[in-house]
Amino acid sequence: MQLRNSPQAYGWVSILLHWLMAVALIGMYCVGTYMVDLEYYDRLYHTLPTLHKATGVLLAGLLLIRLAWVYAQPRPLPTVSRAPAFTHLAGKLGHIALYGLLVVIIISGYLISTAKGHGINVFDLFELPALLPADKDRGELAGDIHEIGATLFIFLVGVHALAALIHHFYWKDKTLTRMLGKG
Repeated sequence: MQLRNSPQAYGWVSILLHWLMAVALIGMYCVGTYMVDLEYYDRLYHTLPTLHKATGVLLAGLLLIRLAWVYAQPRPLPTVSRAPAFTHLAGKLGHIALYGLLVVIIISGYLISTAKGHGINVFDLFELPALLPADKDRGELAGDIHEIGATLFIFLVGVHALAALIHHFYWKDKTLTRMLGKG
């Protein structure tokens, strides 16, 4: 398998970025959903939010790399498919929505994490500073936006996965196998 994309196939960098981010973001959603219900004396009360924030910063960096890679690489041509013509447009709009929601989630996560005026410690490697003064109301609004954005994102991830399965099993094209490195 080649490093870069071609008109026929995705390269291993695109495939690796896709699956690494998919697994990490689904994990982040699960951890985020779990940690908001923790009580103060739970042993994970401080650990999970710290891990969630640090991982979020790394995923923001990975998203920038992925977006640069997506725009620097040719996109493989659409597969020959029995799928209705509107599915191509739906796929494009779905990808735009996924990337847009990721940006909203990352920015709102940063605003929640820095609402008390403190930066974000990233695995004791560096600290992402708080660029705005402390503001409890901003933190609460950002928290609502973060939760709604993450819920919409995970819903769209489900739709995206379902669409890939429909392409594979119903329309029997190579949409899914190309992202698995076999098409």
